[in-house]
Order: sequence, then C-alpha cells, then structure tokens
Amino acid sequence: MIQELHRVISLIEGEWSKVRVLIVGDIMLDCYIWGDVERVSPEAPVPVVRSIHRTEQPGGAANVAMNLTGLGARASLFGFCGEDSNRDLLMNRLQTAGIDAELTPVASHPTTTKLRIVGGKQQMLRLDTEKTDGYPAEAYERMLDGIERALPGAGAVVLSDYAKGVLTEDVCRRVIAMARRQGIPVLVDPKQRDFSRYLGATTVCPNLSELSVATGVAARQLQEILRAGQGMVSQLDLAYLTVTLSEKGIAVLRSDEQQVFPAQARQVFDVSGAGDTVIATLALALASGLEVETAAQLANVAAGIVVSKVGTVPVDRDELLTSLTPEIGLHAEEKVLPLERLKTRVSAWRSAGEQVVFTNGCFDLLHIGHVTLLEDARREGDRLVVAINSDASVSGLKGPTRPIVGERERGRILAALAAVDAVVVFDDPTPLRLIEALQPDVIVKGGDYDESTIVGAKEVRSWGGRVKIIPIVEGFSTTKLIAKATAPA
Repeated sequence: MIQELHRVISLIEGEWSKVRVLIVGDIMLDCYIWGDVERVSPEAPVPVVRSIHRTEQPGGAANVAMNLTGLGARASLFGFCGEDSNRDLLMNRLQTAGIDAELTPVASHPTTTKLRIVGGKQQMLRLDTEKTDGYPAEAYERMLDGIERALPGAGAVVLSDYAKGVLTEDVCRRVIAMARRQGIPVLVDPKQRDFSRYLGATTVCPNLSELSVATGVAARQLQEILRAGQGMVSQLDLAYLTVTLSEKGIAVLRSDEQQVFPAQARQVFDVSGAGDTVIATLALALASGLEVETAAQLANVAAGIVVSKVGTVPVDRDELLTSLTPEIGLHAEEKVLPLERLKTRVSAWRSAGEQVVFTNGCFDLLHIGHVTLLEDARREGDRLVVAINSDASVSGLKGPTRPIVGERERGRILAALAAVDAVVVFDDPTPLRLIEALQPDVIVKGGDYDESTIVGAKEVRSWGGRVKIIPIVEGFSTTKLIAKATAPA
C-alpha cells in the first residue's frame, strides 16, 4: 500500500507540473537497431541480425530528465556534448520532450553514444562512442555558472554519474554546496567506487552491486552490506542512503534504522534505464514534500513499469496512474474528482486501451434500481464515470426539498461501489459540458429515456461512440422511497 496515497494521486494528476528538477551529469544518446535473427553467419559463429528500423533516445542523465517530463514535471539538464550529428539528434529529442537542456559543446569530445543491436527482444551487441579523460577547465566553469543561475526555484537536484567525466569531485562538491545553501535536496546516482565526492548530499542511490564495490562487502551478504551502508550515512553526512535491490525492492538506510520496501512483481524484459526512473521518481517525490518512505514505494512502482519494456524507455504519468489503479479502487475518496483531474485519469485509462462509459443523474437516496443501472453500465466498457447533479442543480430540477442527501455524501456513496471508477459533480442544468470534455466511448441512460432525449447522444455518436439504454428496475424510485418514509404510520 502506498503511504500518503491521496497526496500522491493529487501530485500525479496535476501538481507535478509546477515542480522543476535540475539534473547534472553524463548525457548520452542511446541508439537502437532493431531486427530479427534468422541464421548464424557463415563467416563467424555470430548471429546475423536483419535490420528493420533504428531509434534514438536520450540516455544517461538525459534519461533522468525524460522520466521527469514524462511524469509531468519540468526538467533543467546540464552536461557536455560534442559538436557532431549525434548532438543534433540528442537536442532534437530533448526539445521535443520539453526539456530545458543547457549542453556545453566540447569540440575535443564526441557526444557520448551507445549503439545497441537488438534481435527480437534480445540485445546482441553494444557499441560505445565516448571519451572519458575529462573536459577542459573552461567547459566545467561554463556549466557550473549555468547551474548556479538555474538553481533558484528548483525543487531538487539530481547528480547522474555514469563515470564519463562530468561529475568530478570538484563539480560534485560545488553543486552540493550550492544546493545546500538554498535548502534544495540533492540525490546522487553513483558510479564511482569512492562515494566521498558526494559528501553532504541528501541521499546517494546505489544499486546493490555499486554498494558492494563501495563498501567491500559481497552483494550476496545482504544484511552485512546494508549495515555497511548504514555506516556510510553519517560518514558522508547524508540524510539517508537509498539502495535499489533489484527484485527485492528499495532499501532506505539511516544510521540507526533500515527499511525495505518490496518491489512489485513484474515480468522483466530489460533493466536498461531502471535506475534513472528510480532516481527521477524519488527526486520528484522529495521535491513535492513527500516522505522518503512514500517516495521509495512510488519509485518501486515506476521501476516495475520500465523493466517490463525493451530498451531505454522512460515512464510516463498515465502508466504510473494506471499501475496505481488497484489501490485507488480501495479508497472511495480517490474516485471523487474535479473535472481537470478526471480528464487526466481518463487519459491514463485511454493510454491503457480502456473504453470509458459515462452516465449521469441525481442519485438521491441510492436504491436497487440505481445499483442495477450502474452495474449494467459498467459492463458496457472498462471504466465507468458517474456524473451527479450538484445540490443546487438537484433543487432546480426536483424542488426546494431535494436533495435528501448532499452532493458530497452522494459522491462518496457512489464511489464506494465496485462498479464505479470515478464520480464528478456538475452544476450545469445538463452534463453536456462534461461529456464534451471527457468524450466517453459509451453513454448509458435508463429505460425511461429514448435516444432523442439523451443529452450528449449526438455528440458521442459524432466521435464514434455508442449510446446504450438499459431497462429500469420497476417499482423503485427515490420519490417512492421518500413517500414511504413520510407516510403517516
């Protein structure tokens, strides 16, 4: 169970758009040649890959930025690149993703590039183009000047270290000091054997293998390596150490405490970029004021999404929301939404290929006829949105003595039904504005309507949707319940 679930969902469905995270590190271009393997070469005992297509994706620190924008946040990216065609490809992808990229060009170095050849879903070969012997002093100073200008207003800083020469000890110390002076958390994805260059960061986020190298404890000795990690917290002046444990999840280590948050079970196709997804999610969660325990749980969910894909592919907001849907379903209050958040949730459902059903009504004094309608409506698609008239709207339709049950209570009661996926309240005389905003695949109304009298029927038909009329359950109505309750004894 995700702690602070209500806050998490609110962040994902809107508030993350106000957060900016600054990323500094080794920026690279991940290239893929995708093909099929049908035979072994007669020239050497190697598979022959028949190329089908090629793709390019920002990698390394740039993939952290891609994850952040995919989750709806803003990202400012700093690092180095060459003066070559791969730089142009990389900048094009970053700009398309909406990333504010300040890449310092260095003529003596190529843009770091990893070319992977994939046969089916199996990586066959990786070819790296890089130069890791450090950059000119003036290039570091230009980058640091840009970082200092960009820091004000950032919610967090990520140091994404792939040991390609960007994050020298001097750069790490200076960026950490800048951020600490402004009270900005710093998260580090390490690739160095010695973590001392990250002294004073908020957290360092190694995987088990990286922590093993840094501590000298074998990775198979889990408890011993975690205890050694706890010792590093005070040595490095960290708030905590955050360790990814592969299929075991994520451990948060404080000097006097350790907590392990289990991973979600997923079929693993490719772990490329999973660490980038974890640190991006952690950074965004901490920048939003979430506790690290909640941040770790959320990062587990995000990592589970990306390892089920092939290649370096960032997570996005819709996927994260969809993965949290089972938990949302257990909390009725998370189903009652304003229109803007409901639009985001509907987008996530559509991204997962799900059909959205819409119905509306007053639903005052819920009875068996209502429940039957809602259950039948849900069977018409994958997700059911119920729009309810506000109290003012009900009074206008039914008279000053109605509703008997207020809009807040009606919404919560409806949201508690398993058949209902979301509830929204509307003030207008009709739900037409909602229907046009959500564009449901199906509109459902009870048998006391015909299509000519159903608001939104024409509009739904216009975008290829359906209208479904469901027979009413005879003998049940709110009016009859009120009459029975108020009849003389």
